Amino acid sequence: MHCSSLAATRAAFAAHHRYLVRYGLRTFSTTVAAMQLSSAATAAAAASSSTPSSSDGRKVLTVDTMNQHIRTMEYAVRGAIPIRADELREQLKSSPNSLPFKQITACNIGNPQQLAQKPITFLRQVSALMEYADLLGPEMIETTRKLFPEDAIERARRNLSYVGNAAGAYTHSLGIHEVRQNVARFIEERDGFPASADNICLTTGASGAVERVLDMLVSSPNVGIMIPIPQYPLYTATLARLNAQAVPYYLQEENDWQLSMSDLERALSEARANGTDVRALVVINPGNPTGGCLLSSNISEIVRFCEKHRLVILADEVYQTNIYTGTNPFVSFKQVVAQMQSEVELFSFHSISKGMIGECGRRGGYYEAVNIDQAVMAQMLKLASVSLCPNVQGQMAVDTMVNPPKKGDPSYAQYAAEIDAIFQSMRRRAKRLATAFDSLPNMSCNSAQGAMYVFPRVTLPQQFVDEARAKGVEPDSLYCMQMLEATGISVVPGSGFGQVPGTFHFRSTFLPPEELFDDFIDGFKRFHMGLLARYSPKI
Repeated sequence: MHCSSLAATRAAFAAHHRYLVRYGLRTFSTTVAAMQLSSAATAAAAASSSTPSSSDGRKVLTVDTMNQHIRTMEYAVRGAIPIRADELREQLKSSPNSLPFKQITACNIGNPQQLAQKPITFLRQVSALMEYADLLGPEMIETTRKLFPEDAIERARRNLSYVGNAAGAYTHSLGIHEVRQNVARFIEERDGFPASADNICLTTGASGAVERVLDMLVSSPNVGIMIPIPQYPLYTATLARLNAQAVPYYLQEENDWQLSMSDLERALSEARANGTDVRALVVINPGNPTGGCLLSSNISEIVRFCEKHRLVILADEVYQTNIYTGTNPFVSFKQVVAQMQSEVELFSFHSISKGMIGECGRRGGYYEAVNIDQAVMAQMLKLASVSLCPNVQGQMAVDTMVNPPKKGDPSYAQYAAEIDAIFQSMRRRAKRLATAFDSLPNMSCNSAQGAMYVFPRVTLPQQFVDEARAKGVEPDSLYCMQMLEATGISVVPGSGFGQVPGTFHFRSTFLPPEELFDDFIDGFKRFHMGLLARYSPKI
């Protein structure tokens, strides 16, 4: 490796590391990555001062020759603590009594079915019939009717007709037109304003939609995207990969995680004064990791802010049906933009992974584009075409989400009962977990107004903080790692999402099965109180 390349690599990592520390985004895995980068780069420099060739027996693609922007990516939701959780899970399989707990409780990611949330029957029935279409043929249809309700049979037939009667076939790059029409009707019914299938693109999960829009926005390393702190790390990870600038603004923990207009103005003015071309504002509503839900009045302020400063709005609304309070109902950005007759440019995102559907692995989502230049829409079609088409079963699950069985349909009663049971249980668990965390010493927790998470704040003893710093680890990362190794509970440290400097948090889902909640909460309490007793005996 040339000395200049080594210096550039180290400088790039150092700049990224300073950014992570400044905004509280540094994680345990960041420290590991720094160590790996330093040792690999040093070894490469010692081995050779010239570029390797294919004839000298060395690899062309190495961690030093790869895209360095990927090396600087961090994604705490699947970072060091979940990796350690996987190791402990394997240890329990081979030696069940070797740890002080019997199972890993994966509260690090919103993955409902991993934690035993029951799949929606109608969706799975339609999927099964589409996958094995022989069940719909004349030789088997009478047997099929004994096993499946008539509306599931008809839905499967209709869906197969959209794809040439083969669920494994490509679709239109934007997704099946009829499904996009159903999405448009869903949006119209939700908001009371028109929507068009031409402005909707089905995607491989909402994450794929977000990445595609960011691909369009980022045209140079100088482009900046405003992101909330705390944020879902998809955004910082994607911006790192694109070599773009994250422009953080802080959510107001003391005000149920609403947005502060003064802090938005501060963040924007500082970034533009430094020469950053700030083009868009990301809003996650309901919030991940916070569980907060924005008031309509706050959304109106945000729209005016983006009009004033010529910013595109990226509205991540994948938790829109996960609302647990009457004080903060979900209001879409599309609805507010339409009510205000605003011309602000808007992309909004939705997904089958969350809500009561919980079909994370099927990878279905969509974005709606509002007030976007038609020439740009043509370019977005081209970008979609490169990936050929979204996952077909994901598209069909989106169709079920936006067009479920209606009253009078054979499957309606069961569908409605299953959705309501999941929702009521989630609401109970959200309240129980927030209350449990908020009742502990050295901890405070806002209620979960929406989404699948709580984001409690932990006041850690100074001696513990000092020990973590001495190890080169963020204190909340060490806290979460010790929690995992003592209880089997896997959560994500707040430093993986960003937080106000000097504060410590962690994100936990409230997805463990309700019948296991007592053990889950008790295990956490024992760990927390034990840690405080070791470092603060008087508590």
